Amino acid sequence: MNKFLFLFGLLLAPLGQAATPQQQLNTLFDSDWQWSMRNAPEFATAVGDNRYNDRLSDASLAASLAGNTHQQQMLLQAERIDRSKLSGQDLLSYDLFIYEKQKNIQAAKFYPYNPEPISQLSGVQFEFPQLVAQTPFSTAKDYRNYLGRLRALPKYVDGVIAQLQQGVKSGWVAPKVTMSVVPGQLQEFVAKLDRSPLAVPFKDMPASIPAAQRASLAREGQRLLHQGVAPAFRKLEAYISNSYLPACRDSIAASSLPGGAAYYAYKVKENTTTGMTPQEIHDVGLQEVARIQGEMKLVMQQTGFKGTFAEFITFLNTDPRFYYTKPEDLLAGYKDIIKKSSAQLPRFFADIPRAPVDVKAVPEVGAENQAGAYYEPGTPDGSRPGYFVANLSKLDSRPKWEMETLTLHESVPGHHLQTARAQEIKGLPEFRRFGWYVAFGEGWALYAESLGGEMGFYTDPYSKFGHLNDELFRAARLVVDTGMHALGWSRQQAIDYMNVNTANPPHDNQVEIDRYIVDPGQALGYKIGQLKIKALREKAQQELGSKFDLRRFNNAVIDNGALPLEMLETQIDLWIAQQASAA
Repeated sequence: MNKFLFLFGLLLAPLGQAATPQQQLNTLFDSDWQWSMRNAPEFATAVGDNRYNDRLSDASLAASLAGNTHQQQMLLQAERIDRSKLSGQDLLSYDLFIYEKQKNIQAAKFYPYNPEPISQLSGVQFEFPQLVAQTPFSTAKDYRNYLGRLRALPKYVDGVIAQLQQGVKSGWVAPKVTMSVVPGQLQEFVAKLDRSPLAVPFKDMPASIPAAQRASLAREGQRLLHQGVAPAFRKLEAYISNSYLPACRDSIAASSLPGGAAYYAYKVKENTTTGMTPQEIHDVGLQEVARIQGEMKLVMQQTGFKGTFAEFITFLNTDPRFYYTKPEDLLAGYKDIIKKSSAQLPRFFADIPRAPVDVKAVPEVGAENQAGAYYEPGTPDGSRPGYFVANLSKLDSRPKWEMETLTLHESVPGHHLQTARAQEIKGLPEFRRFGWYVAFGEGWALYAESLGGEMGFYTDPYSKFGHLNDELFRAARLVVDTGMHALGWSRQQAIDYMNVNTANPPHDNQVEIDRYIVDPGQALGYKIGQLKIKALREKAQQELGSKFDLRRFNNAVIDNGALPLEMLETQIDLWIAQQASAA
């Protein structure tokens, strides 16, 4: 009997039959996960499921609507399960599944399609090269799969164009100021195609593949790149330049979209997993900015610098001593910090993931519009390590004094440790092992930065200043994101605020502001999540006293996978009670 027909039949079985609520739940989770793998093959590749490496997602409008219907069906199936018969991790998984489906359904009510299928920070020009980097290339079948994806790319691009066309019809269009750089990125992509990540797999093919077969695969790859991929990118660039960009909006606020203020309120809730209003978050940001700036001024005094705070920031952003002149030296510096932080992990965690983390460069195309670094998860089986992806463009905007805090955030004990730990936890359904909530994931990474002082980092006052500046940076985000999307701030007003109130290079601030414009609310999760985790640690220390173990607390935060903050608090309260009652 077909496995999936059996699973579907089990889902529909009356609750009085043999299937227990736990069995129904596990069947539901597996059915939904398998649907995700089939319908989001890029995500499947990213998590190490290579069954669909020969295809791309269906980017059509019809596929978007079908996906929305699937979310509704999954929610209905979940609601048929008797929640009162569940406990422990099953109950938590059930509540999390319901939470996720309700969130997705609410988003579709605002707009049933992708509101921004391409931007200066995301889209096929970034995501396809990243997908290639995550794809295995060991056998001839791997290469045939890749050729299948190259053949599928033109249709995928047609779907992106259809999404953009629908946005023009419905008013869900991007701001001109951010979309204006995308045509240039697409042109650059085509111009550099032969030395792009898309061409790399064909340049050094495994010797285990017969020579004639290697030559044949490489020829077909080159043909598809130049006769399929390049024309598709040119078609997308022409549509954006000639049709979409002229229809883009002059406004930058999410609240100016057809969803209005309610849409931004939804984005705030989605990214913070709290019920805080934009004004409440704005006020927290102002308070945190003032607090952190006070600490930074004290550190500035420790350096012996004679001058104002603004002059000190100028000094930090211009003095050559704070910058590498060779990209390879910057990469080596990051690797040294990871080695040092990895050695400290047993002092701070009871259970440490086995998966390694490595360092590589951000792809060249579009790098100047990317942040200083980001994290790229590995796979649970270790076939691909996690990567700290470092931006090597504009070296004069990558100061040494921010390297320690940035590395701790993106690698260990930040994103890599939390993500790899979730992947390795036995007994959790896949959607939890690979789940993501901005407030949790970025909140944890920002909290992880704060462990640096206890781990032996930030001993140099400039590095300490850099750490505080990164925290200030996340606090300032609360001010500018809500300012632009809810309180009527202009783009320049937001840039000016960042330039005056942080030590970030002006170029970085402009890139960041444009990031907040295209992804409203996302930047709020960092500081809100960090504040919650710090508050939970303080609560645990106060209630447990001598029984408090930082190693076990840190694992208690991450050992359930990613959670909305309210669910995290419930789990930590349970952990505190268990620790208090232990002998």
